[in-house]
Amino acid sequence: MSAPDLSADKVDNYRWQIGRLELVPIVIGGMGVDISTTELALTACRLGGVGHISDAMVQHVSDRKYDTHFTKAKSEKHRGTRDGIDKTTVKFDLEHLRQAQLNHVRHTMDRKQGPGAVFINVMEKLTMGAPGDTLRARLAGAMDGGIDGITLSAGLHIGSLKLVEDHPRFRDVKIGPIVSSVRALKIFLKGAARLKRMPDYVIVEGPLAGGHLGFGDDWRDYDLRSIVAEILAFLREEKLDIPVLPAGGIFTGTDAASYLRMGAAAVQVATRFTITEECGLPARVKQDYARAREEDLVVSGVSPTGYPIRLLSYSPCFESNIKPQCEAFGYLLSREGTCAYLDAYDATPVDAKGHKLPVQGKVCLCYHFSKFNCYTCGHYVYRLKDTTHRLADGRYQILTATHVFRDYQFSTGNQVALPAPLEAPAAATADR
Repeated sequence: MSAPDLSADKVDNYRWQIGRLELVPIVIGGMGVDISTTELALTACRLGGVGHISDAMVQHVSDRKYDTHFTKAKSEKHRGTRDGIDKTTVKFDLEHLRQAQLNHVRHTMDRKQGPGAVFINVMEKLTMGAPGDTLRARLAGAMDGGIDGITLSAGLHIGSLKLVEDHPRFRDVKIGPIVSSVRALKIFLKGAARLKRMPDYVIVEGPLAGGHLGFGDDWRDYDLRSIVAEILAFLREEKLDIPVLPAGGIFTGTDAASYLRMGAAAVQVATRFTITEECGLPARVKQDYARAREEDLVVSGVSPTGYPIRLLSYSPCFESNIKPQCEAFGYLLSREGTCAYLDAYDATPVDAKGHKLPVQGKVCLCYHFSKFNCYTCGHYVYRLKDTTHRLADGRYQILTATHVFRDYQFSTGNQVALPAPLEAPAAATADR
């Protein structure tokens, strides 16, 4: 018997059954701050997949998109601590926070069309001065707004489910964690079992993913395929029917189909959507992503969270000296009112004119994410230029999310479908 021809295998040959939904097994990840926009999530939903929005800095997002004033109110309330390093009294108004989350989710869900679903990415490491209380407010706001699913990211979420076990939608909304190892999954499942509320899916994120990594400095020693195989084997041994969604470094439809063949229910992808019209990055930043070369990638320890973070070396955030913005933002403040950037800023000397020198080692993520100055990215960002056309003026043609989604869904043979050119492509140059 001859071996099956896998060159024609494609994502569209598979479907993800979750509850009553039969989905195209493509999930767009929740990139913050509002990089995975409502428009991007709704495109995935319309095409039969899953789109994420993100709750990263959701009060700032609500103010920018829905004409609210939560950030200003918080800043004014805590103006007395602006010139000091002690931020122990800087706290979020929990009802404002819940309302901001509700605004973002409801404005998205009210526009939902199509056979797919919309999820929200909720991060545990946004400790916000009161980790449990602020996480509870964000989870409740998302469920109040009618979100289809909640992806629990940036942490082990040991106690997250218990925070909202009394919410009316606790057993209705789809919930799944992001993990990077069998060990992390076991920890989450132990808590879920106590509440008799097992996850509806699990996203397995490998070391090539964008943004913060669930690995240490040894991230190069791991690979997504091995971790997925280990988790699939563990779930089979435990007779647990939990859909597994690989994420991180899945650049083509052929990559995606290979994971579906090995037993994954769907895949999560994001990097290729950063240069789409629907993505929330400013136009100039999309061009900065499209021109990336492999040598421009760095995995750095500049994040105050303590996790390694992958980003482009020419990100404007590096070695800035921005004054801490905790009164307005403060999303990374610990329950004690501390942050690694606060410490680094305080330890940075001034020049002869009294001006603060560039801060070394850490960046103010809150400020720089709000300004799109921190170019977090997946490992294969340097391949984006090969998915589009370079225009005569040197810029890269921006794609539509529909084009990228359908290329993942229907492509075969490791091919990437280029868009119809807006103009004659520029001649090839050395930096391609």
